Amino acid sequence: MTQTMNTIASKPSIDRQPDQPMGFWGKLWVEYLKPFLMVALVLTMARSMFIDWNDVPTGSMKPTIVEGDRILVNKLAYDLKIPYLTWDNEAFPIFKWSDPKPGDIVIFFAPKTGTRLVKRVAAGPGDVIQIVNEKLIVNGVEASYGPLQQNIANQVSVGERAIAKFEREKLGTLNHPVMLLPGRYSPARDFGPFTVPAGHYFMLGDNRDNSADSRFIGPVPRNSIVGRASRVAVSVDPSNSYAPRWSRFFQALP
Repeated sequence: MTQTMNTIASKPSIDRQPDQPMGFWGKLWVEYLKPFLMVALVLTMARSMFIDWNDVPTGSMKPTIVEGDRILVNKLAYDLKIPYLTWDNEAFPIFKWSDPKPGDIVIFFAPKTGTRLVKRVAAGPGDVIQIVNEKLIVNGVEASYGPLQQNIANQVSVGERAIAKFEREKLGTLNHPVMLLPGRYSPARDFGPFTVPAGHYFMLGDNRDNSADSRFIGPVPRNSIVGRASRVAVSVDPSNSYAPRWSRFFQALP
């Protein structure tokens, strides 16, 4: 009996398979491709849902944002969106907890073209906006204008400072720099009155005479707004071999 049991115990299990060495492709997948793809998935999902950055190639937001700035975009400022999903230049929120307000700098998809732009919210749904001789009027109240700190104006090149006029615009929650170019022709120095449709926002560039904003592209749907920007991440000078502008690194946006 004992001999029979020892014989049975010594027999290999028919259910156990010997370990098979991984081939080249299996090892490549497990050790390299799979970890890389997992990291890439986490990073792209974070950019899609939480925080992103946006390069600024034009001067439409001078003197607040200048060419060569890379600005941080808070995608959780207003809502939580379905990652990776946009349709007809709009994203689809899962939850909403706030809405943009006048004065916010936002990144959005332009109506019709889908181009990603950065501008400042000037008016919201139902507001009546008008511009008369470069003066902003919202719901019948005219903005006030005063001198701008020189350090903000100094963000613009010397040549542009010589021909520009800088002011601080104040109206309700709006309190920010604007740049005017008196010697340049602009077809939008007078605009409106225009009533912002429900579910839309009216965007203006701080560089009022050189900005393709809602005066030209129309109001922006709420779901086309990607997020809010409040800080420069890094900045380089395209006119100087892309040298770093160290003073603008992590600078808050007025």
